[in-house]
Amino acid sequence: MKYGISTFITDQGIGPVALGRALEERGFDMLLVAEHSHIPVERRSPWPGGGELPQKYYRTLDPFVALTAAAVATERLLVGTGVALLAQRDPIHTAKEVASLDVVAGGRAVFGVGVGWNREEMENHGTDPTVRGRLVDERLAVLRSLWTEETTEFHGEFIDLDPVYCWPKPVRAPHPPIYVGGGERAFGRVAKFGDAWLANGVPPKDLGPQMRRLNDLAGREVPVTVFDATHKPEDVAAYAELGVHRLLFELPTEREADTLRVLDSMAAVAALSS
Repeated sequence: MKYGISTFITDQGIGPVALGRALEERGFDMLLVAEHSHIPVERRSPWPGGGELPQKYYRTLDPFVALTAAAVATERLLVGTGVALLAQRDPIHTAKEVASLDVVAGGRAVFGVGVGWNREEMENHGTDPTVRGRLVDERLAVLRSLWTEETTEFHGEFIDLDPVYCWPKPVRAPHPPIYVGGGERAFGRVAKFGDAWLANGVPPKDLGPQMRRLNDLAGREVPVTVFDATHKPEDVAAYAELGVHRLLFELPTEREADTLRVLDSMAAVAALSS
């Protein structure tokens, strides 16, 4: 089982360059960072975590700027979004950003994607939240074409493109791996578009049955990366027993010195479990 980190990079915590170097030095293989373009002041959508929305949601750096900084400061670390909110993203700009990151990183980009939960945030981008699942699926189809084809023509429910060029193409063939986040309602999307499932903090006792249902639906064994995982040794052992491909420990957003201490404890657990 492999180990990485999922986190929010903000203007109040450790910077992406220091974080990327610290992860690589400690043997972590992946960094996924969260995305929120903004947070509406008047918000009706409840935070899935319950209670007040943590401040880190309000202050996230642009993920592709932060990931580029981490990429150029490292040599082996996989860098990606965890998750990009594709329901509120232009697919052509997104295709260029992901491919550009992959070029800069020498083929180390990962595209983690989700539909999101903050309806008011989506509405500010002109997205109807009631169709966000279908919209994300269509945008994923367009992204794959923009990354892999010389020209892309697409005429769908939401996107209408006469033939276009879009460069650069990613370094990784056929494209950077797509990690699809979400619960069981996202399993169809995982099966159709996903190179892996991002299971968001699913405890080990629930994960095994979900993995079996996903594999049955997909007709293949889908690699599972647990996102925002704890680093409790008993949980780590249970995930390994289930055959999880990678754990991404949830890293709090803190200043550099505090972050490095937390990373040391996480790396110690990973080393004992390897």
